[in-house]
Amino acid sequence: MAEKKAARLRELLAGCNGAVVAFSGGVDSTFLAKVAHDVLGDKVLMVTATSPAHPEQELQAAKNIAAHYGFQHLCIRTNELENELYCSNPPERCYFCKQEIIGQMWQVAREYGFGCVFDGANVDDTSDFRPGARAAQELGVRSPLQEAGLTKAEIRFLSQKYGLPTWNKPSFACLATRFPYGERITAEKLAMAGAAEAYLRSLGIGQLRVRQHQHLARIEVLPEDLPLIMQRKEEITARLKALGYIYITVDLQGYRSGSMNEVCAKGID
Repeated sequence: MAEKKAARLRELLAGCNGAVVAFSGGVDSTFLAKVAHDVLGDKVLMVTATSPAHPEQELQAAKNIAAHYGFQHLCIRTNELENELYCSNPPERCYFCKQEIIGQMWQVAREYGFGCVFDGANVDDTSDFRPGARAAQELGVRSPLQEAGLTKAEIRFLSQKYGLPTWNKPSFACLATRFPYGERITAEKLAMAGAAEAYLRSLGIGQLRVRQHQHLARIEVLPEDLPLIMQRKEEITARLKALGYIYITVDLQGYRSGSMNEVCAKGID
């Protein structure tokens, strides 16, 4: 079934006269980039958005993948932190961010004479609260992985089959998702959350989030990583306090994508 969907994906891509692919270096965008490169050759450009909300190590990973596979690759600097509608961090924050990113990507596409902008959204992404997807739809972005019916599990399976190094890469979202709605987003806070997560990854923890509630860090990890957190709790506490946190906690529910959206589901302001 996954291979049939991959064949459908190639058909969809072949129907485009040139495209920009929103390329983060994650599981979905790397798979899409590789297939698009195979199908479209020099008529596809991978574009990576950079800002304080995207850690340097993620940018470098995207650059390394692009260089390894010979992708045409461009990095653009986005300015969402100059938009008060974004910085005030309402539930629709991602909508305003996507407007900025997609607007710049369409500008690049026009400069190259390409008629499509693609993102890496998959079928599973329709089940969560994603105002950014609304912005993408309004601005004419296509999601070929969704159109082909591909799920996250199928993308990981195909990525492994094709030898892509990202097949088992932990899921990642921009650092702005670490803050509860209504808490103002600043470059300093983004850097703080990014540094905390980078430190925890250096301990060997792959899938994690450090959610920031004012001066409190709420650590989300998978159940199998909880023993490591507890074994090194003094070291972790000291390091995160040195970054500026006052209270260090571990979420007993563990890692889950979009946990900041739980207040929306319950109708809590």
